Order: sequence, then C-alpha cells, then structure tokens
Amino acid sequence: PQGESAAGVPVTPVPLVVAVTGHRDLLASELPGIRERVRAFMTDLERRYPDLPVVVMSGLAAGADSLVAEEALALGLKVIAALPMPRNLYAEDFAAGAEREHFLALCARASEFIELPFTPGNTAGLSREPGYNRDRQYAQLGVFLSAHCHVLLALWDGKQAGELGGTAAVVNFHQNDMMPGYTSRAAANQRMLADDESDLVYHIVCSRGRPGGTPQDGLAPLETAWLTTDEYAPRTADLPLRHRLIFERTSEFNRDARRHADSIEEQKYPLCSDADADRLNPELRRINEGFCIADWLAIHYQKRTVLALRVSHVLAFFMGSMFILYSDLDTLDYFLYGLLGFVLLALIVLVAASRGAWHRKYLDYRALAEGLRVQFFWAAAGVTSGNVTKFAHDNFLQKQDVELGWIRNVMRVTGLRCDVEPSDDPGGVAFARREWIGDDGSGQLGYYRRKSVERLGRHKLTSKLEITSMGVGAITIALLLLFGSVMPDALRNALILTLGIMLLLAGVRQAYAHRTAESELMKQYEFMYRVFRSARRSLELAQDDAAKEALKDVPKAFADRKAALDAAVTKAEADNAPSEVVAAAIGRAWVALR
Repeated sequence: PQGESAAGVPVTPVPLVVAVTGHRDLLASELPGIRERVRAFMTDLERRYPDLPVVVMSGLAAGADSLVAEEALALGLKVIAALPMPRNLYAEDFAAGAEREHFLALCARASEFIELPFTPGNTAGLSREPGYNRDRQYAQLGVFLSAHCHVLLALWDGKQAGELGGTAAVVNFHQNDMMPGYTSRAAANQRMLADDESDLVYHIVCSRGRPGGTPQDGLAPLETAWLTTDEYAPRTADLPLRHRLIFERTSEFNRDARRHADSIEEQKYPLCSDADADRLNPELRRINEGFCIADWLAIHYQKRTVLALRVSHVLAFFMGSMFILYSDLDTLDYFLYGLLGFVLLALIVLVAASRGAWHRKYLDYRALAEGLRVQFFWAAAGVTSGNVTKFAHDNFLQKQDVELGWIRNVMRVTGLRCDVEPSDDPGGVAFARREWIGDDGSGQLGYYRRKSVERLGRHKLTSKLEITSMGVGAITIALLLLFGSVMPDALRNALILTLGIMLLLAGVRQAYAHRTAESELMKQYEFMYRVFRSARRSLELAQDDAAKEALKDVPKAFADRKAALDAAVTKAEADNAPSEVVAAAIGRAWVALR
C-alpha cells in the first residue's frame, strides 16, 4: 500500500515512535502498576494525536523492554524489534526454555526487525561473553533508540548508575548527547547547547528486585513525569508546550499528505525509480516516498504563497491608484468605493493565507524536502557523519526555531533502516554524482544554474522599471515646472496622475523585490552553483577506488561556509521574506554543513 516501506512500518502517516529503555530486574509486586501506567501513557498519546500512529521500538530484553512490547501489541500497536546484535547471539541473554521462547515469539510478532551491526573492532566472539565488548553493543542500541525515537519511555529507578549502555546511560545520552565509555571527546566538543526536540523522556519510576533497589531519593514507585532539559521545569506532569507543538506540526503534515494523496501520487517527482532503489538499497524507497510528499506539498503551498504575495501587491497598486484618482479628480465617490473594494479583496487574501498558514507550511515542507533529498543521496552513496552517535538528521536545522524539530522527527523515521548499515555499493556514488550533483543541465548543478539566470533576469527587470519610472517622473516634473502655469487643467491633472502612478508602480515593484529578496537570492543561487561545480570537479579528479571517500569529504570542505549561510537565513527572516527565500536558505545551509 502507498506509504509503506518494504518492512511494513509506515512512512506516511508519520508515526510517533516511542523507544523503550528500562531495568531487567523489575520488582514483581510493581508489575501490575507499571503495566497500567504504560497502557495509560500509550492510550493518552493516541488520544492526543489521532493523526500520529504510535509505534513502539524496543530491544525486547527481559523486564522493561518486553513488558512495554507486550502492552503495545495488546493495544494493537506496531512494534519495531531493534536488537543490539544478531538474534542468535542476543538470545543467549535469555534463559533457555520459556524465557527464550517468549523472546523469539515477540520477535515474530514485530512489524519490523532490526539487528544492529557490531561496533568498530568488535566481533561475534568478542561480544559473546559478558563484559566491555558486549556492553558496547548495548550502548550502541541505546544510542540508536535515542536517535530514532520521538519519546524515550524509561522504566527507571532514577539513579545515575554507571553501567555502559544501562538505563541511566541511555537517558543521559538522550538528553545530553553524552555516554561515557562510548561517545568520543570530539563528539562532546561538538555538542549543541541549543534546545531541541530530542530530549523528551517519559519516566515511570520503578524499583529493582535487588538489594538497595528502591528508587532515587525523592521519587516514589509508580510515579510518572515528563523529563526534559528545561532549566526551570525539567520534570513536569504534562507534556511540555514545545513538544506539543512539534507533534501538532507532524500531525498537520500527515493530514495534508492524506488530503492531497491522489494529487501527490499523480504529480510527484521521485528522486529515483523503483528499479534504482531496488538495485542500490530497497530502503531508499522510504526516504524517496517522504521526499515526494514533502516536495509536492512545498510546491503546492509555494504556489499559494506566491499567488497571495502577487495579488496583494497588485491590489496595493490599485488601492494607491484609487486614492490618487480620488484626491485629484474632483473627489468622485466611486473611486472611494473602488478603494474599499480593493481593500476588502486584499483583506480576504491575507486572511486566507494566514488561516491556511501557507507561508509557514511552504517554509517547513521545503526545508523537509531538502533535508530528505540530502538524506537520500547520502544513504545511496553510503556517506555517514563519521561519528557513531550521529546520523543525517542530527545536524539539520539545529540553529533554527525549536518547533522545526518536527522536521528532524520525520527524518528519524525515513532514515531508520538506512542508518542501520550504510551502503558500501560503489554504484551508489556514481548514482549520487549523476542524479544529485549532475551537470549544467541536470541535478543540483543545473538547477542552481537555471535559478541564477532566472533571478538575474528578475533583478534586471526591477532595475529597468525603477529607472523608467524615475525617468518619466523627472520629465513630468520638469514639464510641470516649465509649463504648468500655462497648461490646461486637464493636461496638468493628467501629468500629475501619471507622475503619481509611475512612482507608485516603482514603489510596489521595489517592495515586491524586497519581500522576495531578489538580489540576495540571486547571489545565493550563484554561490550554490559554485559549490556543486566544485563538488563535481573534486569527484572527477578522484580515482575510482577513492570516489566514495572524495564524496564524503565534499560536504566537510564546505563547513567553513556555514556561518555565512546562517547569516543569510537570519537576514531573510528578519526582512520578513517569503517562505521561498527562507526555505531555500535553510536548504543551502544544510547542504553546506553536511
């Protein structure tokens, strides 16, 4: 069915992914209360966000992981089984007999099954025995769950224990991007200090069936709370406002995708054919599907935004004309009626654009589409961030408003399978070079070349109109100064009207050019054309066996451009530019950063 990946978990509607971390040795007497609270939590999410199907991602370990998976399946929710190592090796964690059979039965009921690869330098033999190497696999699972979920459900005693890959370590990583013993110092130095959406934890306090297993002081068993990194309210009874907004925006995306599903299917522009996806990596279809939806919606709301902008400026010209005519032609009342009519039309357009959030939706959906485009070609070429704790979505739009975190949340889902095991097919590099970078007639190179020429033409038109208007104005003023005293009244009035309308026309066109940031956008398109031209030249100089490494190095070579692009985004937003400008600038910042 449309919107389903090969593995069965939906791309659209975008799900609300709940990942599980928790203790294995839960206290038996608390189990009924824990189950009740897990069910209440999931039921509340379904009630709050009916457009976001809840999906649970669990490592299926004994204790908390399996308990939450059982409750999710009982509620009819989909479960993703994400295992820290191959299933046959992981099964050794479970006692032979009923416990192991229960684990295998949960695996069989999962909608999607993921086995994480061995960490660098690790092997099946090294991971078989308890100890550091096996713990690194659990740490990797905790990082993977944190990076690809929207809410981390923690069945946790609240104590900051030091076990690598343990519940406390996973919660700490989810909120602070740090896991001692697994994350590197370099990763810590690169950690963003800005708030984002990736810190949300739902905490069900529990005891452990061991000596000293009572919860952290100040916490009571079966108490629940939302945890974030908020300085003033890190622990709250209700879902924090900024996360509610993020989930509402994702719900809105799902509703728009459903409303326009038929048109999207008929008019979409996929990044690759199904045959290319099957040849490179079938899971590219998931990202491709998300891109097609976001791209179509972006174009749809772009058309509405541009139409509203153009109509409002045309109406502004007519309003000004009506006022000039009313002022200069014996104050005829029908010019006032005309002015009122144009004002009401402009008000209708502005209200429609505001109520439909056309401008914001275009900005959001274009930014999402460009993020998915880069995510797609990175996955096709096997490009990674080079950091075991970071994925394609982690550095996207970090310096923008936190509410744009919903875009990263979509990318967490679309890139799920491709992030498990990056492609090592050399054909993917050639595909990305051909389809993404392209040449002067195709790909991003061709796109930015065409846009540069197009924007240059618009800028020249604005300049010519301005010069013409000023020229006509100067001539009209000269005629009035020289011959105004002897001119017939009708001719003098006509010249004054001409002067006013020409100046008004120039002013409206200048205002439109300012709102669309014609000059700034022209420079940015030219810059991005040079970026992709440099990328193509770098790949052409690379040897075949080094092409992949060259492609990986290309985004890093543009990292020093990021500050300039961030400044361009900030300027565009400050100028209240239309969404086309801001979204394009965000997309360029993403490409340059990565």
